[in-house]
Amino acid sequence: MKICVLDALTVGTDIDLSPLSECGELVIYNLTAPEEVAERIKEVDVVITNKVVLNESNLKDASSLKIIALLATGYNNIDIEYAQKRGIAVANVAGYSTESVAQHTFAMLLHMMEHLGQYDEYVKSKAYSDSETFTYIAWPYHEIKGKRLGIIGLGEIGKAVARIGEAFGMEIVYYSTSGKNNSGSKYQRLSLEELLQSSDVVTIHAPYNNKTHELIGYEEIKQMKKSAYLLNLGRGRIVVEKDLAKALNENLIAGAGLDVLENEPITKENPLFTVVDQNKLLITPHIAWASVEARNVLIQEVIANIKAYERGESRNRIV
Repeated sequence: MKICVLDALTVGTDIDLSPLSECGELVIYNLTAPEEVAERIKEVDVVITNKVVLNESNLKDASSLKIIALLATGYNNIDIEYAQKRGIAVANVAGYSTESVAQHTFAMLLHMMEHLGQYDEYVKSKAYSDSETFTYIAWPYHEIKGKRLGIIGLGEIGKAVARIGEAFGMEIVYYSTSGKNNSGSKYQRLSLEELLQSSDVVTIHAPYNNKTHELIGYEEIKQMKKSAYLLNLGRGRIVVEKDLAKALNENLIAGAGLDVLENEPITKENPLFTVVDQNKLLITPHIAWASVEARNVLIQEVIANIKAYERGESRNRIV
């Protein structure tokens, strides 16, 4: 089989993609512009992609194409209806980044709660060298033991975050964005309003859909404790960024950590750049999923999906 990877750069340059050649003749492109897609996939049997949009306009001449193997869980960039009409299989990868995202959640939280950036800057500026005492407590911080962790979206990642929170001695509550998740009796399920009002940390691990679109805006943030932190590791459009910027400038919450944004990469006009005290805001460039271990698992899962297709199995098949 002929195989091409359209956007290898999205999984990093440190990950070995050569094992994909186990499945056939492999061509790797770092990135593929929209106008390049049709030509690059015209004669291949397998397309491997993360974020490249594939639809009727660029798939119609790919007469040999048998399967689209995604380097991701989400498949909103694929025209599923057209793929199904053409008999092109689509397979995603789920669950590979659960521990990575959960770890990053607490890395962000602890960095902000303990003001590590400010303390590090204080020492490296050599101001600490002139201190009259051995310690310098300019930015008081609190222990997370005994604090309430409110999780929006208690899927596999949400549950992993809950386990870590429990290990820290936190009280776990959650809000189900689908309205269907009861999670037995282990954690208390609250309404969104109850969760926002009572949680010391609110962390989002929900998918983006009609129910979560702009779920957290100014009015919702106003309900939170002034000492609370908001984290979004779900999808960017779940939080209204201009409202978050306004809330942070009005000191409505203690801080916010974002790994996902409405537009990625972030635009230079993003309202989050207007937050006056940037120490209240921590933003990472959509890297929570991307531990080395998670990305290696991702490649192995893609290989397994392609081989399963060849055997006629439906492993991770969407269509």
